[in-house]
Amino acid sequence: SMAGGLEPHLEALRRELPGPALLSVLVALIAVAVTFLIWRFVQSRRSSRKAVLLLGLCDAGKTLLFARLLSGRYRDTQTSITDSSAVYRASRDKSTNVTLIDLPGHESLRLQFLERFKAAARAIVFVVDSVAFQKELKDVAEFLYQVLVDSTVLRNAPALLIACNKQDVTMAKSAKLIQQQLEKELNTLRVTRSAAPTSLDGSATGGPAQLGKKGKDFDFSQLPMKVEFVECSARGSKGEEGEADLEDLEKWLVKVA
Repeated sequence: SMAGGLEPHLEALRRELPGPALLSVLVALIAVAVTFLIWRFVQSRRSSRKAVLLLGLCDAGKTLLFARLLSGRYRDTQTSITDSSAVYRASRDKSTNVTLIDLPGHESLRLQFLERFKAAARAIVFVVDSVAFQKELKDVAEFLYQVLVDSTVLRNAPALLIACNKQDVTMAKSAKLIQQQLEKELNTLRVTRSAAPTSLDGSATGGPAQLGKKGKDFDFSQLPMKVEFVECSARGSKGEEGEADLEDLEKWLVKVA
């Protein structure tokens, strides 16, 4: 139908332009059409990915974060053994919504649940316990590394937020320190990994996925997705009675929705 609509215009161009000039115009038109089709394809793929995955280790506070974002209220939580999902309206515009999915953080479960939902992820919120961070650094970096070298995640490049939770506690580490320590640990991991990693579905990726840029120390700016850090508190400074401090996280959700 597009070709049919262009036919009269092309006929007029044939009459008015010499051969080489007409060829140049046709090449330009084809380039524009191909660019438009690619853009439409990318947009349709992105719009089909409506999930924001909440990942992290056990006790990082993902489930309370999930509950606070949806209802604003505090609730007692326990270690999740399955996923929970709900539609989250990112702004007052009713059409601006995403599906929040809280995935279990237990070591024996987290990769199989990520495998199930990774292809639908528009964005990932990786929740870190800022209080226990120094003690859990190696485990946090290991899980994050597994996420970042996954072939589906690399291909789709969902926006990534590292949510430094539990900032209401005096001993909490800052987002800046957490970023620096994670970059250092991920750099060590990528150097020391001798076996070729496999994707989460168990298929070989054809050799180690390159995390960051070869010959340079790793930092998050080298990844194909945009990575941001925020400080937050699902519990809030007054514990169960007070409001959570999730303002920066909510602003980010509006951006990615």
